[in-house]
Amino acid sequence: MADTVRVLLPVLLVVIALLVVRRRMPVLFWWLVGYPVIALRVLISYRATMDACGLTVPASAVRRATVRMMGRQAAPVPPRHSLPLPTGAGLVMRLRMATGQAPEDFTASADRLRHAWGAHAVYVRPTKPGWLELRLIGWDVLADVRPARRRLAAGPLSLPLALREDGRWHVRDFRTVPHELILGATQSGKSVYLRNLLCGLARQSVVLVGIDCKWGVELAPFAPRLSALADSPDRANEILNVLLVEMEARFRLISLSGAAGPDAVLTSDVWGLPDDVRPVPVVVVVDEVAELFLAASKDDEKRRDAMVTKLIRLAQLGRAAGIYLEVCGQRFGSELGKGATMLRAQLTGRVCHRVNDESSANMALADIAPEAALAATSIPAERPGVAIVGDSSGGWSRVRSPHLTLEDAAAVCRDTSGLVPELSRLDSFRPAVAVESAGPASSAATAPAARPATG
Repeated sequence: MADTVRVLLPVLLVVIALLVVRRRMPVLFWWLVGYPVIALRVLISYRATMDACGLTVPASAVRRATVRMMGRQAAPVPPRHSLPLPTGAGLVMRLRMATGQAPEDFTASADRLRHAWGAHAVYVRPTKPGWLELRLIGWDVLADVRPARRRLAAGPLSLPLALREDGRWHVRDFRTVPHELILGATQSGKSVYLRNLLCGLARQSVVLVGIDCKWGVELAPFAPRLSALADSPDRANEILNVLLVEMEARFRLISLSGAAGPDAVLTSDVWGLPDDVRPVPVVVVVDEVAELFLAASKDDEKRRDAMVTKLIRLAQLGRAAGIYLEVCGQRFGSELGKGATMLRAQLTGRVCHRVNDESSANMALADIAPEAALAATSIPAERPGVAIVGDSSGGWSRVRSPHLTLEDAAAVCRDTSGLVPELSRLDSFRPAVAVESAGPASSAATAPAARPATG
């Protein structure tokens, strides 16, 4: 009896330790247990699984003749594959498709492959003609999302903001997708996504302009890093006028660079200008866009239509001038006025969290991917931060942002307040910030109070 206890006790302790590791550190558990088990299962059952899923092709005539001479029947041939290589959230294999096969055949069988190999999910991605990538995910990577490593950022205005369900990061690249629409109901995770965005931009040489018509309460904690902040529709209208003037001045600079001489480098946007004359990028964050365009009278409607027109001009022409829009709200619809649909068409990046009504999901995603709008309406309320990300190419994915508290985000903006670039046209809109220190720098500080300057 004592010998049995001595044998079973270490085994029991190892099992308990593995269960704890699986719950607390899923990545470590995957490397220790998950990857070896699933990789071995894939290698052993690969041919039988492909045959059962209808992903094999008949053997070649030469092979059939050779096998027939030996008195046997040639078995169907599965696609050739590479060794299953581990990733941070699963494993990946490259497949060489046989003649007559298409990536859609493997996509249709992804759920059957997932069950056959005991993976959490299977994703198929074509890489080049005749080849595709088969990616297995070992566990629900969206259950606990940690911040991305800094090295994932590819360059200026490129930020890893949310983890995709296939284990890769959704990177917000302003130079590729200049303008974005972010929708989400209260407590859906929209504010957390915006905090990650602002903190990532705060560490770069970027002019940040905030428009928050809820008296600035949403963007006030980030005021130390903002170059301009508007907390009312009238103030927002003035900032939009200044941004249009800035955009026109940048276009003049671009046109003059082409007329500088025969040796001048021709360019159609600010990124082609020399570093010493290139204007600093401007990112305009419009929070709660519906509040900005609420109209209670005829005069308010005229102002609303004028501001929508200005935003459309910035969205249509701002990319070349290095001016980018990030429009956020709980809903986005016809209440914004006659230019709402035109403005939405310019916001090619789409992020839709859990919304209160189906029409908001359709407004965000239905014009680029109808199935993405359906996925957005099924986001559970108990998983804040989960969103559907799509773009004008029609591709979409389910993502989740790493949790970032308001205190931590405000601390980042205070620490980077010295990086605010010079832009004289916005000096009169720079928020005057009063910061009350509650203790040492390492402790949590009180959120700064901010108000637009009146000068």
